[in-house]
Amino acid sequence: MPEIQMPKLSDTMTEGTLVAWKKKKGDKVSAGDVIAEIETDKATMEWESPEDGTLTEIYVEEGGKVNVGDKIAFIGGEGEASPAETKEEEKKPEQEVKEEKKAAPKKKAPTETEKPAPAEERETDVAIPQESKKEAKPAEQEKSSTPEKPALEAKAETVGEARVKASPLARRVAAELGVDISAVKGTGPEGRITETDVRAAGKSRGAPQAVAPLPDGEGSRINLSGMRKVIAERLVASKGPVPHFYLNIEIDAGPLMSARAELKSAGEGADAAKITVNDFVLKASVAAAVRVPKANSSFDVDAIVQYSDVNLAIAVAIEDGLVTPVIRAAQGKSLREISEAVKDLAHRARSKRMKPEEFQGGTFTVSNLGSYGIDSFFAIINPPQGFILSIGAIVKKAVIDNCDQIVVGQRMSIGMSCDHRVIDGALGAEYLKELRQLLENPALLLI
Repeated sequence: MPEIQMPKLSDTMTEGTLVAWKKKKGDKVSAGDVIAEIETDKATMEWESPEDGTLTEIYVEEGGKVNVGDKIAFIGGEGEASPAETKEEEKKPEQEVKEEKKAAPKKKAPTETEKPAPAEERETDVAIPQESKKEAKPAEQEKSSTPEKPALEAKAETVGEARVKASPLARRVAAELGVDISAVKGTGPEGRITETDVRAAGKSRGAPQAVAPLPDGEGSRINLSGMRKVIAERLVASKGPVPHFYLNIEIDAGPLMSARAELKSAGEGADAAKITVNDFVLKASVAAAVRVPKANSSFDVDAIVQYSDVNLAIAVAIEDGLVTPVIRAAQGKSLREISEAVKDLAHRARSKRMKPEEFQGGTFTVSNLGSYGIDSFFAIINPPQGFILSIGAIVKKAVIDNCDQIVVGQRMSIGMSCDHRVIDGALGAEYLKELRQLLENPALLLI
């Protein structure tokens, strides 16, 4: 079987962080088993084994960053040795010959001139401290009867250094929490200490979690995760080069709330009762893009790409940031199908069960902060998309009705952030006009 490489789990991913191994070296795995958690530029996702076999080798420690395409593990079939083991076997005869030469008594011919021993034969003597030179010969004899160890590891053991196996992330967290890493018991592959082990040790001794106090005692410092770093980079890359401009409308949400109440009256167990106001907004945003197809576009260096499908991206808040799973070909889905799809995607995004392709190919995004009590806002475009919608809360306020009477109305603010290279003011206004008509007449969304 081939060596397993760091997968490309998103369209913009160039490297990934191996957050945690879910299987240990030597474990048997089946295709589809979750064997690791990998942090990409968009989310932390569970990674499934592509093969049946045994996890023979783990090349990357927990917390390690790896470029896409680099080796991270080897899953071997029954009786199949890893490439590393195969190379060792190929070298073994040569090594045995060298060891036999070392162990054999040295005989000199009368005419032989003395020459300095090769560097590889002198290495053992150089590494051994003065007080242990007398024990060099027994050590050599013992070495010939045991498998050869990597040079660095063998050297560390020879000089008697205490070697703590821990991931770089675990060491960093230990330093932040003030935990003695040498006293932590590792649960990772071959007893390696993981971040989880360190945090557990810190918790047991009452050490603070996740944050480290600043030297002057003011506030605290929280280290960025890989995901937050990429979010920051992508937002700067969007806000800087992409010429944003903003449009805003306020719609009458009364008809929308009435339609939602009618569906809810069907009973809590009915599928229709599970449809939310946000589902209506998502369906309407897709229908408006069908009516105004030029808005469903993106900028591509020397051209504007107009998409035939409406691939709706939905902003979902997770513990460490924001992800945007995509409902593909949303123009062909009913209100109920969109409702079911968004709930499924949001659930799997928060439980790290998303598939890589489910984050890719969105043509525009909808971000709804109404449930957080935000009345209005403008989100930043997710490149290369042409726009993003920002949905606020439905609020009650005094309005003037068609009879010029002041009454209590329900209003929703919708912001539209546009890439001016793709969407001009008139085109954006046309899109919002269609969106307003659909949301103020929600029966149109049931057709």
